[in-house]
Amino acid sequence: MSDSGQQNKKNKKDDLDLVEEARRVLGVEARAVERVASRVDGSFALAVERITCCNGRVIVTGMGKSGIVGKKIAATLSSTGTPAFYMHPGEASHGDLGMVTSSDVVLAISNSGETEEVVALIPFIKRFGVGLIAMTGSADSTLGNASDVVLDVGVDEEACPMGIVPTASTTATLAMGDALAVALLKKRGFNEEDFATYHPKGVLGKKLLTKVSDLMHTGQDIPHVGPETKLVDCLMEISTRRLGMTTVVDGSGAMLGVITDGDVRRGLEKWGKEYFDMQAGEVMTRDPKRIEARELAARALAVMQEHSITSIVVLDDAGRPEGVIHIHDILKQGIL
Repeated sequence: MSDSGQQNKKNKKDDLDLVEEARRVLGVEARAVERVASRVDGSFALAVERITCCNGRVIVTGMGKSGIVGKKIAATLSSTGTPAFYMHPGEASHGDLGMVTSSDVVLAISNSGETEEVVALIPFIKRFGVGLIAMTGSADSTLGNASDVVLDVGVDEEACPMGIVPTASTTATLAMGDALAVALLKKRGFNEEDFATYHPKGVLGKKLLTKVSDLMHTGQDIPHVGPETKLVDCLMEISTRRLGMTTVVDGSGAMLGVITDGDVRRGLEKWGKEYFDMQAGEVMTRDPKRIEARELAARALAVMQEHSITSIVVLDDAGRPEGVIHIHDILKQGIL
């Protein structure tokens, strides 16, 4: 076998070894989460109850990798209706303890339960009369024994070959944090609308909060012609306003119908050049689809997709065009 052939064979073996290692790591971490799940008991329910009854916030603290996981847990709690923030245990005794009030609950994370910076906070937490919930792999530890509630996140092994790098233990802790956040979410009756309120710039937030009135074209941007307007002039109005349509209104401004660029194309195919000599009132679509300004933009999109149209008119109480929303206005916002 040539040198290049031997090298390719070695590379393939190395790739297979890496794939196998990835599967081993994921297997270890999956079993760690399953083990934690099997030990969830009344303590979990008690932790949920303590946090639900808390009039303040959940203050999450942890050192090193536990701190990184703690930041994510705090963020998830906050975004799902449970006010929370992360407090670095090393900075806490240098002034950050001023953020803690007697109405709060502290969620302390330490796999060993003996992390120096976390354990050092216990006397201060007790002095403030603050509730203490521990996430630890050792219930019989300094942190575990001092806590009001202990959530057991202990694992049989870490995923690294040396068995010392926080891997499976941090995954289990993160999963427990998610379980806590979701349980609180359900207990509080937190729904999609609530989630959107906390995520106004996210896709779901936009979908559940953005109204037709937020996106529609108004005033001089609304294309309009009279019923006697010739089609050649209607086409100019459609092209100028760039909404793919024009409204047809009477002398009082009330809408009689609409003409779309699609209508123009179909009219030309049927009538040829003489189509341009026809009047708007002769060819307009009467009683077109319409929507109210207070409706969600997502609803407008659904109507457009259902009826294969690209614009919808919004009418005021007098039946006059108040706005026009185009499908592109909605899609640009990431609303699907």
